[in-house]
Order: sequence, then structure tokens, then C-alpha cells
Amino acid sequence: MKNLEKYKGVIPAFYACYDKDGKVSPEAVRALTRHLIAKGVKGLYVGGSSGECIYQTVEERKLTLENVVAEAQGKVTIIAHVACNNIAESRKLASHAESLKVDAVAAIPPIYFRLPEKGIARFWNDISDAAPNTDFIIYNIPQLAGVSLTVPLLCEMRKNPRVIGVKNSSMPVQDIQMFKDTVGDDGVIFNGPDEQFAGGLAMGADGGIGGTYGVMPELFIKIKACMDAGDVQTARKIQYAVNRIIYKMCSCSANLYAVMKDILRRGGIDIGTARPPLAGLSAQDMPIIDDCERMIREAVDLYTKN
Repeated sequence: MKNLEKYKGVIPAFYACYDKDGKVSPEAVRALTRHLIAKGVKGLYVGGSSGECIYQTVEERKLTLENVVAEAQGKVTIIAHVACNNIAESRKLASHAESLKVDAVAAIPPIYFRLPEKGIARFWNDISDAAPNTDFIIYNIPQLAGVSLTVPLLCEMRKNPRVIGVKNSSMPVQDIQMFKDTVGDDGVIFNGPDEQFAGGLAMGADGGIGGTYGVMPELFIKIKACMDAGDVQTARKIQYAVNRIIYKMCSCSANLYAVMKDILRRGGIDIGTARPPLAGLSAQDMPIIDDCERMIREAVDLYTKN
């Protein structure tokens, strides 16, 4: 019987960490790892969308994961997203992740060319085969990948005993119910869209992996605690506060990751900015980020300090 409890909680999607020259910074990776662990998160999801994976080389992704694992020292669950747009490099990253003894590897489907479901299954299984002793998590993000996970495809993938569940970032919250019905109690489903974390938990998600968790982990941890305790009213209030912050951050002209990294910088965690072609910060963004920082501080004080 697999240990699935280690996945059931709040798992921030780890941000790409750069130095002033735009190179991956091991020191910044370690600083962010320490910061998030100190906040009480369940684990870290490394090398996904928030890690700007499609703009990084294989060696940069390896370097990031190596430093996360070294700094974490087994204190939290580590999930490594390893997919590239070709099988060979994906398998290299999967094998490397297993050598570091991560808890699971994850992968989006191949993007650009539209493959039949049997082709997607073959892609995922080929990646999983490169990490034969490691759990595998399907990453469903159709709005970016252009491919939606279906129940028949999930059923096919579950024939692989390493496939334990889905990081579901599709917007229909019903998908969580459908996937949870499919995997049952011996699988895990992660809520992906941060704006519906409470709703995803209500529909059966076991935990969440999210891109905005890194700037306000306390609020997502509190939502999870409230939902676990049956306090839906408080969970809803915190979710509303979180969504207002997300909407405000997204109103900047800069890419969301650049905005969130600046919020972290103001708190003493300097991990650089977003890598081009993602848009950087502009002067007009600064007052909006001031508001975001204030909103986060006020929400954390209101909902987590009593």
C-alpha cells in the first residue's frame, strides 16, 4: 500500500530562481526552499509552470531540483515535474529526479502536435519507465497544453502501478469529482486553479498544488484546515480574500511570476524576476504591488494570527 498521506496538503509550485544575470541561482533556490518549509507547507512541486520550465534547459532544471532536495533534507514531500517536449530529455529528467529520491515525478502531455490518447499514454509511460521506483502524477492543464485529460485516458494510465493521481489545473471543478471517482481512495487528486481551492477540496481534492501559494502559503494552509474541520464559511471568506489578491496581482502589466517574485523580494527573499519572453515589471506596476503586499499582510493577520 502506497503512502499517500504525504501528498495530502498544500504544496506550492516552486518558482524559478535567478541571479542578477538571469542565471539559475542555487543560493536563491535554497533560500526559497527554507522560506516555504518554515511556513509549514506539505511539500514542493519543482520544475512546473511556475518554475518556468519551458524556458529552462535540462541542466538548469536539474540544478534547481538538486538544490531543493539538498536544502529540504527530507522535511517535505518533493514532486519533480520532468516533462519536456521530447521523450529523451523528459526521461533524463525523470531518471535524475529518481536518483535524488524525490517522492514523485509529474508530467504534462506533449504539446504542439495533437496526439491521440494512446500516443499521450505512451509518452507518459515512457517517462515513468525512466523512474521505475518513483510515483507518477499526471499534470492536466488543458488551457496551456491544448490537451484535456479524459476519464478513459486516466483509466488507461492507472494500469501503470506507479500512476497515483492527477494534478488537475482544468477550470471545471467537476473534473476533480470525475478524477477522484476514477482513482478512489488509493489515488490522489490535487486542485490546480488557486482561485477554486476551497471548491476543489469540497469536490474531493486531497490537496492542492498552486502557483500563488508561494506568496501567501498561510492562507491556503488555513483554507485546507478549515475545510478539514467542516468550517466552510471561514474557508469561503479566506478564498474570497485570496481571489481578490490574485485578481489584483493579475492586473499588473508584468507577468504574474514577476509580480510574485517582487512581493517575495520585499519580504527578504530575492529570487530575481521572470525570464524573458515573460514580461518584466514596469513603473506603473509598483503601486499595484504595494496594494497586493498590503492585502496579503492584512489577510494573513486577520485569518491566521488568532
